[in-house]
Amino acid sequence: EARIGVIDRVFTRVGASDNLAGGESTFLVEMNEVANILNNATPQSLVLLDEVGRGTSTYDGLSLAWSIAEYLHQTARLAAKTLFATHYHELTELEGYLERVKNVNVAVKKFGNKVLFLRKIQPGGCDHSYGIDVARLAGLPGSVIERAQRILHKLESGSVSGEKTVDTTQSAASQESSHQLSLFASDNGELREALRKLDLDAMTPLEALKALYELKKLM
Repeated sequence: EARIGVIDRVFTRVGASDNLAGGESTFLVEMNEVANILNNATPQSLVLLDEVGRGTSTYDGLSLAWSIAEYLHQTARLAAKTLFATHYHELTELEGYLERVKNVNVAVKKFGNKVLFLRKIQPGGCDHSYGIDVARLAGLPGSVIERAQRILHKLESGSVSGEKTVDTTQSAASQESSHQLSLFASDNGELREALRKLDLDAMTPLEALKALYELKKLM
């Protein structure tokens, strides 16, 4: 519960829906809803945004989510009370740049392969998502969960750059991806060298976007 004072309207961008009959994808519907919020909310409004930007590529979505959060904070006629839920962990950096941004996260306890959502809000950002754990709770086959965990480990360690992640065996549970293929169509030594020099842990999202553009020029 929360005491928020008198508000004029509640604006929400929650859940996934589409209007295929009208030629509108899920992402276009989402952007239409966000446009309505940014054009009509006032400082007396309450805005609830959930996972903005997830319907497109990672960099497109992150860039939009970052820009939307800044716009809500910096535009005087808007400046509404806002809850902005996201799995883009990079957005937690905004707390260091924007004075009225405060990070909070939902407390979670993990016991081995099991997670317990405590339904408690606590201060601070979060650098971990529990998508695979939620998928397990939903009942996805064990082989799918195990395979997803292996792929996630490769992605997080950065070792996927020279490997394929497609499982070509009958059993995903027994697949160890021992035969790997390059993700690159040709041996571009300059591109590989540029990738090796990137310090991913020290880069901001905007620096990562700039680096991506530079890498694209080398292709």
